[in-house]
Amino acid sequence: MSTPHVFVTRMIAPEALALLRAQADVDVWPHESPPSANELRERAHTCDGLLTMLTDRVDAGLLDAAPRVRVISNMAVGYDNIQVPEATKRGVLIGTTPGVLTKTSAEFAFALLLAAARRVVEGDQFLRAGKWQTWHPGMLLGRDLAGATLGIVGLGAIGLEVAKRARVFEMHVAYTSRTRKPEEEQRYGLTWIHDLSDLLQASDFVSLHVALTEQTRHLIGLKQLHHMKRTAILVNTARGSVVDQKALYGALREGVIAGAALDVAEQEPMPLSEPLLTLPNVIVTPHIASASVATRTRMAVMAAQNLLAGLSGQTMLHCLNPQAFVGRKK
Repeated sequence: MSTPHVFVTRMIAPEALALLRAQADVDVWPHESPPSANELRERAHTCDGLLTMLTDRVDAGLLDAAPRVRVISNMAVGYDNIQVPEATKRGVLIGTTPGVLTKTSAEFAFALLLAAARRVVEGDQFLRAGKWQTWHPGMLLGRDLAGATLGIVGLGAIGLEVAKRARVFEMHVAYTSRTRKPEEEQRYGLTWIHDLSDLLQASDFVSLHVALTEQTRHLIGLKQLHHMKRTAILVNTARGSVVDQKALYGALREGVIAGAALDVAEQEPMPLSEPLLTLPNVIVTPHIASASVATRTRMAVMAAQNLLAGLSGQTMLHCLNPQAFVGRKK
């Protein structure tokens, strides 16, 4: 069998590239910005496999332009950048990298929660702007976590890790999810609230941990924001489009809720013209919840292993569409 040719759409950890280069002819996109759609189609045209990022759109157009591609390994847990049914029709296997970023992402979600509650970013900006002239008992008052209620929307792996950390901070934790988790409720002292509106009304902080689907797009809109407490803080480390950003801007500006902390946006990168960036009660970070050295290395290695396994006909570690193997290209 000839050596497979693969394209990696961004520079990744050396350990992962070494794995690929030991078994494949590897082409790596060297720039910080992702390849354009045309550049991706051009590079993929002669490839047997692709290692992609969330910024790379994998649709019918790309798949038509890459007739040799048999495996696409997405270096991410999510896969809303990939038209999986189109890949399955063509016998193209799709891999993802779940599990490795669970704790890291939960830590970051909780870091955002803490920063928003105690106004850490505002305090830093306050000092840098030369406004710290004296101490005052009413200066930059924040919210305590101990005794407050955290509402978790989506108790998957990351949501559960956030819940564990919240319990250490003596928070009450309530959740809503597609399925109830009685064992986790008993083990970690969680409260199940079936209705999202009821959860929002009961929570001092709300943290989102759902996948982006047609059902969850704008799950948090104007109606839902009005269900929240005026003192509540919204944290989103899931996907930007789970929240209606225009509605969120209005709610924050008008005091419908107290604050928000976002690691994701409806448009990424978020343009500097985004109205949310004019508000002092919003923290925005550039989609870095999984950005630790160890986690990004593990993700890259897993993505490389997925790609190599699929190309060699072995079982992939994490495959979204194993049924595609039946009709895959030889």
